[in-house]
Amino acid sequence: MAKIADSRILIISANGFEQSELMVPRDELRAAGARVDVASPDGKAIRGWKGEDWGESADADTSLGAVKPEDYDALVIPGGQINPDLLRVNKEAMAIVRAFLDSGKVVAAICHGPWLLVEADAVRGRTVTSYASIRTDVKNAGGNWVDREVAVDKGIITSRSPADLKAFVGKIVEEIGEGRHERRKVA
Repeated sequence: MAKIADSRILIISANGFEQSELMVPRDELRAAGARVDVASPDGKAIRGWKGEDWGESADADTSLGAVKPEDYDALVIPGGQINPDLLRVNKEAMAIVRAFLDSGKVVAAICHGPWLLVEADAVRGRTVTSYASIRTDVKNAGGNWVDREVAVDKGIITSRSPADLKAFVGKIVEEIGEGRHERRKVA
């Protein structure tokens, strides 16, 4: 069992992340003692989305291309409409997602973040939640979509929206404590 204070967590994001869905997990996991790195496509700061306009920027610690998934215990994918849509067509981002899924490490995606799990064919046969507008995408990819604040299936954590952040972060801490999970490899 890993302790949150001994863990290293990666957040991947591009511009247009939902402000709270990156900053709350980053800050709360750091406060719990985890080392949390933010990776952006080019390693530069990224700008969030808050309400109906651009929000604050978040500094990146590294670029997607420099990430070594083996150095981390968990992956967090914030939502927003723009960020996941950009990342699901980014080869480096998808390679990171697949590496975490294949390793059995914790993968947590909130709001529109599960789009990356759909792209990786990782929701088939799994219980998943997301922002309601991508429910059909999850179902079409073979996922069992549920309307609850957090769903966990073999170390894959999903949540619906910023209203669910407390449960989302709590499950990340809990699942890291459980360690790696056995699950099928993704294509």
